[in-house]
Amino acid sequence: MSNLSNQLVIAERDEVARGIRIMLVSPLLHERGAPEQFDLVRRRREPITKWFDYYCGWDLAVEPRLGYARLAKVRPTADGSRPLRRRRSGQAPFDRRRYVLLCMAAAELLSVPVTTIGLLADRVARATAADPVVADFVTAVRGERMAFVDALRVLEHLGTIEVLDGATESFVDAVEAKVLYRVDNTLLMRLLSAPTGVSQLAVPAEEVPARFDELLSAVSRERRYGAAPEQSGHLPPVSEVQRNLWLRHSIFRRLVDDPVVYLDDLTGDERAYLNSPTGRQLLRRAASEGGFLVEERAEGVMFVDPDAIATDHRFPDGAGNAKVAALLLLDRIDAVTTIEQLRVIAGELLAKFPRWAKGYRGDNGIHTLVTEALDVLRGFGLVRVADGLVHPLPAAGRYAVDATRTSDPGEGTS
Repeated sequence: MSNLSNQLVIAERDEVARGIRIMLVSPLLHERGAPEQFDLVRRRREPITKWFDYYCGWDLAVEPRLGYARLAKVRPTADGSRPLRRRRSGQAPFDRRRYVLLCMAAAELLSVPVTTIGLLADRVARATAADPVVADFVTAVRGERMAFVDALRVLEHLGTIEVLDGATESFVDAVEAKVLYRVDNTLLMRLLSAPTGVSQLAVPAEEVPARFDELLSAVSRERRYGAAPEQSGHLPPVSEVQRNLWLRHSIFRRLVDDPVVYLDDLTGDERAYLNSPTGRQLLRRAASEGGFLVEERAEGVMFVDPDAIATDHRFPDGAGNAKVAALLLLDRIDAVTTIEQLRVIAGELLAKFPRWAKGYRGDNGIHTLVTEALDVLRGFGLVRVADGLVHPLPAAGRYAVDATRTSDPGEGTS
C-alpha cells in the first residue's frame, strides 16, 4: 500500500472516530448549528452508523437533504443526573414546569411552519386551559414567561425552531414582544427517542403518576432482546444470541455515557462478559475505533476521550464555584465522611478565601454549596451519598489536590 493510501486510511479512521464522539455529545445534530461537524458525520455516516449499531444497539439516522443527524440513544432506566439545562449563564436544570411547557410548545408547533412567540404562547395557554391535568399557562406572570422562554431556547438550540426576527428573551420583559420563528416539523418529530411510542400505551392521564416507572419501562422496551433481565414484560425467553447481544449493548452504552463504570455496579453476567476474551477484545476494538483511551483498574473501567470531544461536562475546571468546591472537598474525603463535616470544611474555605464564592455567603449558603458540590461529585462517579454519609469511590483518587492556590497574593497558599 502506498504512503498516500496509508494517509487516506488514517484520515478516514480519524474522521470516523471524531464523528462517533460528536454524535455522543450531540445526539441531535443539525447543519445550521454545526455545519462542519454535520458534514463530517454525513460523509462518514456508514461506518459511524455501524459502530453505534454493533456496540450500543443504537440507531443513527443521517438525513443529508434535511440537514440533520439523530442518534436514538435508549437506556432502560431514567437518569436524573442528566437533566435539560437552561440556556443561560447559570445553566440551572429544568424543573417540572419547564418540561411541561417544552412538551406543550413542541406539540403546538407541529402543525405550523411559521409562527410568532405571541401566537405560540396563546396556543399553549389554550391547550393548558383545556387540559384537566396541566396547570394553566398564564402569560401575565413573569415567572411563567421565563419558564416559557427557557423551553423555547432549548428548541432553538436543538434546531427545531429558527428565529427569523427578534429575540426570544424579549418575551420575559414584555408579553407584546415580536419574535418570528420558522419551524422544522421533521426535526420536531425526531425529538422523541423511544422504541415504543407513548401514544401506543393508551393509559388514562390520571393513572400516569402512579404508574410512571412501569410506563417508562414500557416505552423503553426493546423487543429484539426478548425478556432481558433488565426489561419487564411478558416476552419470550431470551436465546443465547439475544442474551449476548443485550450484554454487549448494555455494557458499551454505559461505557460511552457514564464517566466511569464500576464492576460492582454491573450484573454478574455483565462482569463475566466484560472479563471474557471476547469482551476484552471488543473493549479495546471499540475504544480504538471510537478514538478513546481505555483506563482499567481492579474496580472498574472507563473510556477517556483525549480530545474531550464527547465530553459534555468537565471536571475539574473553573467553570463554576460548585466544581471548585467539589474538587476542594474531594481532597478531604479520604474516608467515609458525614455531610455535616463537609459543611464545616466548606465554612472554613469560605472564611479562608473571602473573595471566593460570594453568592454562597448568605443564609443557607454553605448548605447550598455543599449540596451542589456533592451533586457534581456524584455525577462524575466519584462519591456515593447514603443516609447522610459520603463514601469516596475508587475514581476519586485520580483528583488528589496537592495545593490550593489563589490569584490573590494576600490570601496565601495551603
